[in-house]
Amino acid sequence: VQLVESGGGLVQPGGSLRLSCAASGFTISSYEMSWHRQAPGKERELVASIISTGFRKNYAESVKGRFTISRDNNKNTVYLQMDSLKPEDTAKYYCNTRYKQRDYWGQGTQVTVSS
Repeated sequence: VQLVESGGGLVQPGGSLRLSCAASGFTISSYEMSWHRQAPGKERELVASIISTGFRKNYAESVKGRFTISRDNNKNTVYLQMDSLKPEDTAKYYCNTRYKQRDYWGQGTQVTVSS
């Protein structure tokens, strides 16, 4: 099982980024997928999650209305569209799934929001 994140970078406040998480070694269609983030000196926190069918999504209060999680089961990929970015969104973003009772994480992608 491997999760590979991409799409991070440096963006100005108010800007947008789209993160991708490409999965391999298993088929995501049966599993809940989620995005987490960790800023320096802070604990890792859940940003958004999406169930296998994509019909239910959950968001951290701090990103509601600005971030959108989605999935393309045909491409075995999960996305995080991030709009109206704020400096406090600066963190390393990780993709996660629980597969066969074990948590899997990607290597993360850095998002920096700064002018």
